[in-house]
Amino acid sequence: MLQGLSHQAREARSWPFEQARLLLDRITRLRLSDAERDLAAALFAQGKFAEAVQTLPALAKPVVFQCGYGASGLPHLGTFGEATRPTIVRNAFRALTEDAIPTQLIVFSDDMDGLRKIPDNVPNRAMLEEDRDKPVTSVRDPFGEHESFGAHNNARLRAFLDSFGFEYTFMSSTETYRSGRFDEVLLRILARFDAVQAIMLPTLGEERRATYSPFLPISPKSGRVLQAPTVARDVDKGTITFPDEDGTLTEVPVTGGHVKLQWRPDWAARWTALGVDFEASGKDLVDSVRVSNRIVKALGGEPPEAFHYELFMDENNTKISKSKGNGLTIEEWLRYGAPESLTYYMYQSPKSAKRLYFDVIPKATDEYLQQLDALIRKKADGDNAAQLDNPAWHVHHGDPPQKGSPVSFSLLLNLVSAADASTKDLLWAFIGRYLPGATPASEPLLDKLAGYAINYYEDFVKPAKRFRAPTDQERAAMEALVAKLRALPEGADAEAIQNEVFEVGKAAGFEPLRAWFSALYEVLLGQSQGPRFGSFVAIFGVDRTIALIERALAGELAAA
Repeated sequence: MLQGLSHQAREARSWPFEQARLLLDRITRLRLSDAERDLAAALFAQGKFAEAVQTLPALAKPVVFQCGYGASGLPHLGTFGEATRPTIVRNAFRALTEDAIPTQLIVFSDDMDGLRKIPDNVPNRAMLEEDRDKPVTSVRDPFGEHESFGAHNNARLRAFLDSFGFEYTFMSSTETYRSGRFDEVLLRILARFDAVQAIMLPTLGEERRATYSPFLPISPKSGRVLQAPTVARDVDKGTITFPDEDGTLTEVPVTGGHVKLQWRPDWAARWTALGVDFEASGKDLVDSVRVSNRIVKALGGEPPEAFHYELFMDENNTKISKSKGNGLTIEEWLRYGAPESLTYYMYQSPKSAKRLYFDVIPKATDEYLQQLDALIRKKADGDNAAQLDNPAWHVHHGDPPQKGSPVSFSLLLNLVSAADASTKDLLWAFIGRYLPGATPASEPLLDKLAGYAINYYEDFVKPAKRFRAPTDQERAAMEALVAKLRALPEGADAEAIQNEVFEVGKAAGFEPLRAWFSALYEVLLGQSQGPRFGSFVAIFGVDRTIALIERALAGELAAA
């Protein structure tokens, strides 16, 4: 699938390939000597990536992509985006290197963080209050389904990532700290305590500077993660001393899960211990990335390639938050839109802020379908270069389906509206006349879209419908349109119908002409926007459209 694409990948302009090329430069710079880099460059230029890996064993070490998950709240679509973006770059890197250099995506759950804030969208909040400040994996599950709240949220995240087919390695902060995987870097931070403090303290307010320590001890008495100062440290023993909640000076090892690092040192420690090469984060964390990069260097490591994206906003233009539960949930998007439309939305314009609310789903779905159709055409033509810059190529990891949908999502929505179709069987009765021989089995994507359209119509379109009576100008034009439709030859296609609708609007003097189409949508469908009207008539049926217009002219729709 990814073989033979390296030449086109070197020229591709889409953002994932830009990042992939930076990443390839990074690993050759860090892993190879000057002479080895020259050899690698020569082999890469010939597309001989497998030979390069064989000749230069340092290239055989996996390139590590990482994303984090805050397990103190339920997963939302922003969380899904955290895994989607590195996966997209990873796939571009695999195409660039013809899949010869191994890669790994780590999904890291910060489930050892203390539960500082109780999420708004969970039950049994009083119980969570009792467990406040304990590591999330020590907080009881308010849903009563798992051994802890952290385990519950981790399970929710993994189930969704699995359902999407993500290839990843899941890591739990609790497990990595307790297993000893972080012990070496924790001891290094202890030994270089003053260097880390010199980086962190200037970033803090005066009050916090007075007690700040990169180590957050976990109280042996209460089990809570404490914001306690380090009053003594013993590098030889690998311990720190801190005042426990009752004021007692307590000594604990920094290894084995007895402490948790503050989040920016934690980020740096994770990058260092796991050898992370690439991480994407929101633009609100730009300064934090800079600070963590400095800590990595103080620890003797090399910061990963960083990619910053804009944030997702809810319907009120407020940043979505797992603790508030605003914006969309994963399950909500998948009730109304195809999974691929969600990935497409995550891919598009990562440097621009985007609303993440229900009303973006239809547009994202139709844009995805348009890109998929274009990709299928380019693939049939053998145009690899154009394929790689098509968003649908990235959505489908370079392996798109052989066919898309012959009917747009917006058209399906309006067909559901006009036909009052409450089931897919009713909808397919219309689709079958428009596409003779088509069935749910032969058009699986269209069949899925039909189900999404019914759900979206029932929940959002139908409650907001507002029919209005036509103006005198609109009434005359619609009467003329009825005459034109009656005169159409049997079997007239969507384009011929669209031409007649267009000519009626021109003859009626609508200026601009889109006012004519807006009138059709508002009078006949009860909404301000709609599909290409000729396509709607073709699939709904000429006779039914005539009947719909006549009902509107008789005042039946506006009165309903």
